[in-house]
Amino acid sequence: MSEIGKKHFAALGQQVVQALNAKRFMAQFAATKEEAFQAVLALIKDTDTVGMGGSTTMEELLLKEELEKRGNVVYNHQGLPSEEARIVRCKELTADVFLASTNAVTLAGELINVDGSGSRVAAMSFGPRRVILVVGANKIVKDEAEGRKRIELYAAPMNASRLGCKTPCVATGVCVNCNSPERICMITSIIHMAPRGSAFYIIVVGEDLGY
Repeated sequence: MSEIGKKHFAALGQQVVQALNAKRFMAQFAATKEEAFQAVLALIKDTDTVGMGGSTTMEELLLKEELEKRGNVVYNHQGLPSEEARIVRCKELTADVFLASTNAVTLAGELINVDGSGSRVAAMSFGPRRVILVVGANKIVKDEAEGRKRIELYAAPMNASRLGCKTPCVATGVCVNCNSPERICMITSIIHMAPRGSAFYIIVVGEDLGY
């Protein structure tokens, strides 16, 4: 990324961090993926169980591998058969820590997500005592309307492709509000402020991460 790009992402990231903290999240800015990686590890004890929502961002950071190396029990349903995945998803909901990203974060500090099963947005809202989101600055949007557009144009089609779904958006590159049996856009969640009862950490990264 160019120096101008880094400067722009830093400006946006710092603004979003300020907005998130005003909404009772515990947000911080990390200039690089490496800084974000270390920030996440610092928030997780060696004895914690860790649930992972389906997240390309987490895959890019290689956090699962590092946590398992440290001895943490990690629950991750990605790639498992349907029934086994459901069991693991339930364990993610009761883990000590839940790791994920978000599809979009607004300049006002709101989190916008679209989910298939709902387990990711459920765990963000209630269950784990600590939630940690890592969000690339590429996911910063002006407002809710722009967040929904971002999901329709980028997050949904790219995640459907990643998961091997045969949905219209994979072919067209944009959501068409389909009725496909493999549709992944079932539930829309907007978190306006940090939910009660959990410590909610958000690390905004000054780089492109995830979809």
